[in-house]
Amino acid sequence: MIRPLRLLVKAAITVVLSGLSLPVPTGVAWAAEGFSSKLELALNGGDAQTLTELVPPESLSGLQRRYDRFSKEFPDARWTVRPLATLDDGRRTLEVLVRGERESDGLQYQLEASQRLAVRIEAGRLMDQELLMEQSLLRSGKSSLPVTLDIPDAVLTGSRYDVDVIFDQPLGNAVVAGGLLSLTPEQVLNQIRPNLTLEPMGGGGLFKTVQAPQRPGAQTWAAMLVHPDGVVTVTKRVRVVNQRRDLAP
Repeated sequence: MIRPLRLLVKAAITVVLSGLSLPVPTGVAWAAEGFSSKLELALNGGDAQTLTELVPPESLSGLQRRYDRFSKEFPDARWTVRPLATLDDGRRTLEVLVRGERESDGLQYQLEASQRLAVRIEAGRLMDQELLMEQSLLRSGKSSLPVTLDIPDAVLTGSRYDVDVIFDQPLGNAVVAGGLLSLTPEQVLNQIRPNLTLEPMGGGGLFKTVQAPQRPGAQTWAAMLVHPDGVVTVTKRVRVVNQRRDLAP
């Protein structure tokens, strides 16, 4: 049984940005750079109460709970929030990154997670958001095993695509095991720990070809690789769209 990184991602990156679906008034005044700086300062300040000026008041209690839970897991986590390009529909994209370390039961853990979101901001307050990309990586062990995630951010409905987690360095004589599991919407929503079966792996990582659902939505994958030098756990959210133009919003 593993602790899916979705638990950390949803408690971490979306501590400010999840669960908001408010109507957006016309004439939105953009201040993405200022909002990004304030959000980054609030997240790194260690007190979710400082988020009151950035999110609607009705969302604050849930955000406080998730933020506090994540802060206990990774008390020294550092956040980076960067404004990116403006989409054709006028929304601005933001990149949210978090890195953290912790020690538990004699093991050292390193977390790297990221999201890219399309947002609308009014008067310096987040009013609406859409999740475009989300992935996370948790390593345990004394050495930080370098891996590459070769998994698309978006795919077409019904298509087949590759989910690859690749060790960047030669394995030599190391024996490696791994497993991959598609998380259900219930597991994602309620942060339920899934059972993940591990099998011996040949080659330099985990390589799977999977099937996208026939309806638009999202798939979330959890993968684990066990190496003599440590364990790597990955989650990746893949958007499923039915129009080719939506593959790269």
